[in-house]
Amino acid sequence: MAITSFRGPWTRLSNYAVCSVWYGDHMYPSTEHAYQAAKFLNEEHQQEIRNAATANVSKKIARRLEKAGYRRKDWDDVKVDVMRGLLREKFSQEPEQEVLLKTGDEELVEGNWWGDTFWGQCPVGTGENWLGRLLMELRDELTTTGTIKASVSTVAILD
Repeated sequence: MAITSFRGPWTRLSNYAVCSVWYGDHMYPSTEHAYQAAKFLNEEHQQEIRNAATANVSKKIARRLEKAGYRRKDWDDVKVDVMRGLLREKFSQEPEQEVLLKTGDEELVEGNWWGDTFWGQCPVGTGENWLGRLLMELRDELTTTGTIKASVSTVAILD
């Protein structure tokens, strides 16, 4: 069986789940906030995203800024490593670690209805599922070593 929805008992696996995540010198209220802010090099843009009321609003702000041409030029090259670092930060903490361990050896699939076939699968079975793959990578590390060390600053900021 696979876990194909990050809702209910698996809500904490979602990037929209409220948690404390450091990126750069700032704390963000969700992984989604931090991920969206990482798309931009301008501190004012990052602050606007960081202060967004919800993860969904942070994504809307980022889309507006992207359309205006402010996204960092190297984003497509670094986005997976940025997400890996943010997830390391998130799952180095409790209760997130406990939830990740409770998934056992199930395949984790970020199933969605909004058509994200890079981070998830829509419909399930169609897509790269990078979020699920990174979560399983971290779960394997946690199972093997008993810990996950945060390492958010693993990606150099390039212009």
